[in-house]
Amino acid sequence: MLVLVYDKKDSNSTSRLEFLNCTFISKERTSDFTTTKRLVEMLKDGAIKEDIVAYFMDKNMPGDEITLEQLADEVLEHGITQGYLTISNALQWRLQYQRVITLSNSVDGVVNYDYKK
Repeated sequence: MLVLVYDKKDSNSTSRLEFLNCTFISKERTSDFTTTKRLVEMLKDGAIKEDIVAYFMDKNMPGDEITLEQLADEVLEHGITQGYLTISNALQWRLQYQRVITLSNSVDGVVNYDYKK
C-alpha cells in the first residue's frame, strides 16, 4: 500500500497539491492496529482458542462462530504481525497515517519518505 500525504490548496479553477510524505506499507503490516496489538499481547499471555474467539466476538468481528474459530486457529498456529491500519465500525479501511509517519523507518515493512526535508 502506498500512502501519499499532501496539502491541497484551491484557487479559482485549479488545485495545487504539495506532497508532504510518502509511506509504503507492506501487505504484512496492513492489518488493524488495535486488534493485532491486543492479539500479540494475548498470545504473549498464553491465550487459548476460546480466549481469542471471545475477543473476536467482543469486537463484533464479522463471521459466524465456525469462521471465528478457524481464524483463531490460524492466529495460534502462525502468530500475528503488528498492523498499522484502522477499521471503522462500518468496516471501512482507513489509515491512521500519523502513526506510520512517526515510525521514522523503525519498523520492517513501513518505509517513509519525508518531502519536507
